Amino acid sequence: MVAPLKAEKTKILVIGSGGMLGKDLYQELAGNYRVAGADIRLSSSGDEFIELDITDEEAAVRRLTGARPDVIVHLAAWTDVDGCENDHAKATAINVSGTAHVARAAVALNVPLIYVSTDFVFDGRKKTLYREDDRPHPINFYGMTKLAGEQEVLKTRNFVILRTSWLYGTNGKNFVDTVIGKAQEKKRLEIVDDQAGSPTYTKDAAKAIHAIIAHLPATGGKIYHVSNKGVVSWYEYCRQIMRYAGMDDVEVVPISSDTLNRPARRPAFSGLDVGRLEKEADITMRPWTEALKEYIHERKTVR
Repeated sequence: MVAPLKAEKTKILVIGSGGMLGKDLYQELAGNYRVAGADIRLSSSGDEFIELDITDEEAAVRRLTGARPDVIVHLAAWTDVDGCENDHAKATAINVSGTAHVARAAVALNVPLIYVSTDFVFDGRKKTLYREDDRPHPINFYGMTKLAGEQEVLKTRNFVILRTSWLYGTNGKNFVDTVIGKAQEKKRLEIVDDQAGSPTYTKDAAKAIHAIIAHLPATGGKIYHVSNKGVVSWYEYCRQIMRYAGMDDVEVVPISSDTLNRPARRPAFSGLDVGRLEKEADITMRPWTEALKEYIHERKTVR
């Protein structure tokens, strides 16, 4: 039987520590573990940092194994959905090959690898919340590369795969900030109403990852869905953002996603069932409305 991790002795390496989720996760874990950050360029996250290009196999494996972490959390990815559709080579290099290189290092170190994936591994045809054992069937190249990344991680046998959705937070570009910014410039917003999913606050996702780490190895070798609870369309999501931001005078108009003529198709429905996460990691994910309200309040306070 593998003994549980001892927090005070455990070193966690967060790859993608300079990103929106990465920064929140670093802060979430720092009070309980030794945390090191890794990213493509210098990050301000903490004292221990590795400059890392995951697409360079030999250098990446050498630097990761040299850091000697007890757990690796792999967040780095190219998440530009339309960009991935237009540049398959770059998307594959980062999301597939890069993940394979990280997985190789985890195997060499014999440590758990926690990999953050996406709701876009699903095709959106289901009408009820997606469970972890539902068959993935991505409809865009971004989703294909993230699913291929999952398959690389599965080879390690000492893994946790986390699928999350519609992330927003204080440390990166996101839908909430974008629509508030646009609403300050004009009083009419056109938002698609034929795509629905589960918005996820990065601070809540970070807490969920913390809970999973705290319950290793019991949570190892598993796939979990991580999001705030509930499902909403982009249109209704935008309307709620306007309400919480005190911008009720802004007109939000529903439109079809076809009118945007984007390179990549999006799933019509990608709501996630978080029941397995809550049961096995002993955490309760709050409703998306509650998390959003807190984020907008904090956003107003900080800015």
